[in-house]
Amino acid sequence: MTGNRKLHLALILGVAGLCMLALVMAPMLMVSTFPSFTGGGMPDCEDTARTVSAQSEAAGSDIPAEYLKLYREHGEKIGVQWNVLAGVGKRETDHGRSTLPGVRSGTNYAGAAGPMQFLISTWGGKAKIKIPSRFNGYASDGDGDGWADVYNPADAILGAAKMLKRNGAPEDVRRSLFVYNRAWWYVDQVMEIAGKYAEDGAVSVPPEAEAACDEPLVEAAPSGTVAGILEYALAQRGKPYLWGGTGPDAFDCSGIIYMAYRNVGLTIPRTTFGQWPFGVKIAPGEEQAGDLVFFNSGPGTGADTPGHVGMVVSPGKMVEARCRLCGPIKVTTYRDRTGIVGFTRPLRNPDVLAQLKLREQG
Repeated sequence: MTGNRKLHLALILGVAGLCMLALVMAPMLMVSTFPSFTGGGMPDCEDTARTVSAQSEAAGSDIPAEYLKLYREHGEKIGVQWNVLAGVGKRETDHGRSTLPGVRSGTNYAGAAGPMQFLISTWGGKAKIKIPSRFNGYASDGDGDGWADVYNPADAILGAAKMLKRNGAPEDVRRSLFVYNRAWWYVDQVMEIAGKYAEDGAVSVPPEAEAACDEPLVEAAPSGTVAGILEYALAQRGKPYLWGGTGPDAFDCSGIIYMAYRNVGLTIPRTTFGQWPFGVKIAPGEEQAGDLVFFNSGPGTGADTPGHVGMVVSPGKMVEARCRLCGPIKVTTYRDRTGIVGFTRPLRNPDVLAQLKLREQG
């Protein structure tokens, strides 16, 4: 192999190792290619089950029973606030009751269609699409009849949930709504409606999106070094994923870990491919805060070349920058996520031990 070819191969492998989940940056071609948003659930900082906001009397009287069921069902399935979905449905078409053009057939003056008012191009290029088939968009089969029909409430609400999730919900709800309809007055109106539909009058966010969740995790760290690593990583929660990103505004999966260790004066490899062999392997169940958990993330990755990595913050939980379409950096669960390759402890690497010793001597 010539020197140029070797250099070319090294560059390819190095870039690939940044985070193989960047593959999802390519255009979506099938509904099945959307990231899995339901696997694993959303743990809170006290390790209790995520609660779903109870509905208010206003919700029960204003939202048709069929729509209310779909908002709650698809909101829970995808992982977005049901009352935000309902707020969109109310603002767009009064839960399908509007008689304006585009609600039940055709499109309105802006080209939007159906009860959730998708642009046909955003839906997938046609109002009704056979599932599965090849298309770009949020077209979804919410009732299992094999078709993604923009005029079908079950399909449209599921598609809307996916769109909100992709653009920041449930953590950054306002951002997700702004992408849905690029006007802040629209965001304000939907949030007001969503609040009225919740019994407590609020649009709740997952507890792991709150800074209050940081202190218990940091206090439980096995050492001061790990506490510093966790403080940095958790402080990045809510920032977007960026392939190759090492901050300060965005990160990829290995970038946030690299910078968290660097924050306490420790140097570890930059990429996922480099981080995997670097740390000492840890048996499942023995992992602790500061350890890394690696995943097989699809084509080009495997047991020896995992393509995604997260940092353990407590048993069963990790902070991760998952992918561009998966919402912001957040704390998630890994216990029931598929594709786990293994765990490592970078702090046991001889180079890191030497760095720690020099730091203590200094």
